[in-house]
Amino acid sequence: MPLLARTILTPLHIDVRRGAVADLATILADGRISAGGDVAVVVGPGQGGQIADLLRPSLRSADVFTVAGGTLDAADELGGKLRERSYDAVVGIGGGKTIDVAKYAATRRGLPMVTMATSLANDGIASPVASLITGGLKGSYGVHIPIAVIVDLDFVAAGPDQHNRAGIGDVISNISALADWELARQVRGEPVDGLAASLARMGAEAVLAHTGDMTDDAFVTVLAEALISSGLAMAVCGSSRPASGGCHEIMHAVDALFPGTSSHGELAGLGALFCTFLRGDERRFAEMAACLGRHRLPRHPADVGLTDDQFVEAVQFAPATRPDRYTILEHLAMSVTETRERLADYAGALRDHSG
Repeated sequence: MPLLARTILTPLHIDVRRGAVADLATILADGRISAGGDVAVVVGPGQGGQIADLLRPSLRSADVFTVAGGTLDAADELGGKLRERSYDAVVGIGGGKTIDVAKYAATRRGLPMVTMATSLANDGIASPVASLITGGLKGSYGVHIPIAVIVDLDFVAAGPDQHNRAGIGDVISNISALADWELARQVRGEPVDGLAASLARMGAEAVLAHTGDMTDDAFVTVLAEALISSGLAMAVCGSSRPASGGCHEIMHAVDALFPGTSSHGELAGLGALFCTFLRGDERRFAEMAACLGRHRLPRHPADVGLTDDQFVEAVQFAPATRPDRYTILEHLAMSVTETRERLADYAGALRDHSG
């Protein structure tokens, strides 16, 4: 992946709480963002429209655009609409697909972007990456991070529980990604950005250690802040490296070979647990397995509807999804037979852990 946009390293405003949507109109009236409310509000097919309706009285000169699908074509189409009028800013309201489309279009138009997240499915809330589908495959595109990030816990709570829990998998996958980054430093001399690594690790450790669940506002706040920290980590180092390693290579491989299998966060968590097992880090493996189990997230290929053979195929294909990366998968360079044997050992380790 090319270096990502680094113009903005930290948002002007971060707000994670119940009732946070009430502040959005005030934030948009900030002269640093929009002098007269000339903003493009981008919503998805879910709760975004409801939030846009709440904002209409305060943003009379705003235009609302509905996008769906999370594709590069949708982002390009939105970019075309943004050229038809002079806007001060773009506001993306919704889940990851909607926000990624808005981030990409805003970056291509050189407009500041405000994120209003209604789900916690992945770390795209504040990341300098837009994951968009083109030609049936998901690609990653460098974008500017939002200048403000708002997470209203009322709207998060109203969303699908499984969708929000997936963000836990994405956050704890940072542990595996950081281990891969350190491995690349040791083997290939790849530089590691200490601040970026600290930001990514901080959120992951907080989620791992927290005993709450998605019914607990304190835990949900920690999860939201951890996802935001992951995005900031990527912005600091100009790369997705602190939050993407072998775990995400496996995720991208599953997406490419078996599209529609599961969500980004669920696959990232599963990939991270398998990579941690391959690394032989028994302490981390136990911590991550316990966390995924506690939050009812996938730990076995079968949990996401994959056979062992399909998962082995994905692991074999994974390094090709990010040829510039060096992770535990490239380091071990396992054959098909070796991968199948390690997967059997992994299943045994999970049984021992459950017992």
